[in-house]
Amino acid sequence: MKREVTIQEALTELAAAKIKLESMQQLLILKEQLLSSKDEQINFQIFTIKEKDEEIKKLKEEGKEKDLKILGLEERLQTQLAYRFGSRSEKSFEQLSLFNNFDDDFLEAEMLTSEELKEVLEENTLTVKAYKRRKCGRKKIAGNLERVPVYHDIPEEEKICGCGAKLVKVGERFTERLNIIPERIYVEKHIYPVYACRVCEGSGDEEHPVFRQAPAAENIIPHGIATPGLLSYIFINKYCNHMPYYRQSKDFERKGIDLSRATMDKWQLEVYEKLKPLEKIMLEHIKTGKVLNMDETTTQILHYENGNTERKKSYIWLAHGGPKDKPLAVYRYFESRSPQHIRPFINGFKGWLQTDEYPGYEAALKEHKILHPKDKIVHVACAAHIRRKFYDALLNGKSKNSAIAIKYIQRMYYEENRLREKHLPDSEFIQKRRKIIKPIMDEFYDWMTEIKPTVPESLKFGKALDYAIKAWPHLMNYLACPEIYLDNSIAERSIRPYVLSRKNFLFCGSEDGARSTCLLFSLIECARINNINPEEYLSSIFELAADTSGWTDSNWSELLPWNIKLIKKSDVSTVLIA
Repeated sequence: MKREVTIQEALTELAAAKIKLESMQQLLILKEQLLSSKDEQINFQIFTIKEKDEEIKKLKEEGKEKDLKILGLEERLQTQLAYRFGSRSEKSFEQLSLFNNFDDDFLEAEMLTSEELKEVLEENTLTVKAYKRRKCGRKKIAGNLERVPVYHDIPEEEKICGCGAKLVKVGERFTERLNIIPERIYVEKHIYPVYACRVCEGSGDEEHPVFRQAPAAENIIPHGIATPGLLSYIFINKYCNHMPYYRQSKDFERKGIDLSRATMDKWQLEVYEKLKPLEKIMLEHIKTGKVLNMDETTTQILHYENGNTERKKSYIWLAHGGPKDKPLAVYRYFESRSPQHIRPFINGFKGWLQTDEYPGYEAALKEHKILHPKDKIVHVACAAHIRRKFYDALLNGKSKNSAIAIKYIQRMYYEENRLREKHLPDSEFIQKRRKIIKPIMDEFYDWMTEIKPTVPESLKFGKALDYAIKAWPHLMNYLACPEIYLDNSIAERSIRPYVLSRKNFLFCGSEDGARSTCLLFSLIECARINNINPEEYLSSIFELAADTSGWTDSNWSELLPWNIKLIKKSDVSTVLIA
């Protein structure tokens, strides 16, 4: 039964409900404020977590960078230790660094353990065909040397037998010993008999002088005491035996001869001035072949012609070229390593140019292509430089993949040598080279490009990959020329004598001194590669070039190794020159 509610009661209940509703609304607002505060706290925590995550990520990246930097520094340390104390030869992988102190576990999958390294080295050993080993022990003395008999006979009283009969010689036994007589130094006394007429005292023959004598003998050093033999002896000692002039001066002093190094310097410059045209002939000759090998090395000059006191080093450039049966090597001095100094070697040449990957060569070739479009030059890289990078990464970085790269290069060399041993015609040789070696090179290149993105560029192996991939188009060019080998060892062998001499004489006093040094090195190296005694070659040149007035290019060409008539020095005796 419904209860009747008065208006007053209804209003009272409505007011109470209103108050309760407001209270509930206030409570709801408080809860919403509390929830909002919680959301803010949660959002703040999420933001803090994100910041921490980014900080952790950044720290990990910094840690990885530091690990890479540490590994790079350790590789550099290993390189320096190996350079100072280890073997530098690439003939064998067994001559490893004496200091293998890697304890970092970074890139552990890439690093070789000692056992793995040993296995890799064994895998990279190629089996070669058997050969006859030379017999050990003392070798026989050369048969072309003079034999001076030294008799060791028994006393006369021992030549009587116990039976009273005289002993008869029935044979000989002999042994050989090698002896040497130090250089024999003597003075050439040039005598000029003077003739005159005692009857008319010259008045009856006015067309001729009163006193007559032979004209003075020409000498490459005018009015000097140096003979061609002495000059060649001095220059060979300096540039073949690596004896600077101050050491030679001391040696002459011990022999009782006063010969200062300033005098020898002066003679060298005078010889250079006399033989300058020969340098041009040699430079032109090396451009007549199909292949030009080039390399460069540093040198130090004390006094520059332009008064430059800031430059610390200059460069000696070498070019080896010419026909296969008439090769020459030319050294040239230039103040810097600028590409413009390559022009004298390549202007007028067309064929294959093999060098290392110094960017200056490519810049010079681009300029040459624009200026001389008809003289096409193909740039060829050096596989030995590529191998050297991987070898360094293997020994000092102990990279597994470096060993794989070296194995590819070994296969290329192995197949190249096998082909050359067959002495095939050029066309057949090129065809087989492309068939056998090109697939190895393609496989090697694909492998390098595949793994390069996974290798840090700061590591030695990463740098080796970058160098090899950039050089690869140039290395592939070698396939088309039968006269080119895989590496630029021809140029490196030719420039090595200068490097050895530089360790002894250290610097050149002037730029002309460096130029004269280059000419003498060119002559000595040309004699060597043409199987001529360098001392005889220099002496003959100095003898023949004593008087060069009126000489043409053909006269100078007669001094080249395959044209020159060597002057053999005989024993000292009285010489009559009519």
